[in-house]
Amino acid sequence: MNPRDTHKKMSRLSCSPVQCLLRPLPLLFILSMMSQISQGDVGTAARYSPPYLPTACYNDSASQFPSNNLFAAAGDGIWDNGAACGRQYLVRCISAAVADSCIADQVIQVKIVDYALALIRSPPSARGTTIVLSETAFAAIANTSAAPTSINLEFQQ
Repeated sequence: MNPRDTHKKMSRLSCSPVQCLLRPLPLLFILSMMSQISQGDVGTAARYSPPYLPTACYNDSASQFPSNNLFAAAGDGIWDNGAACGRQYLVRCISAAVADSCIADQVIQVKIVDYALALIRSPPSARGTTIVLSETAFAAIANTSAAPTSINLEFQQ
């Protein structure tokens, strides 16, 4: 091989300092996007039925409930001494002990209106969960005909 050809080949393979720094940017961008796909926490959810009043957050005020009835009671893990009242969470079912319980890719937003440990008049379907969803909210992300008492969920404020 001619030395001149070798030099040409080597110069084509090398890059300027700026080009060398920019080469990994597409890969870094893709990796950063992948890390943002799921930033939620994972927990468990149960459901509860009416009567929903009174609540630990807003007492007897019916105006606390969103018109779409997508609301929840906070478990100990997110209650935060009552600071959870009014918080909005995006939730989605990710699995359950009962097969086919989750409605795939269904994400809803719920408003915290109560404290799970205060649900005396309407006990949740399972105790010790992260969040207790209203019947409407639970049915929006879980197939209630599969009759799960609790589900595993991803949630994000």
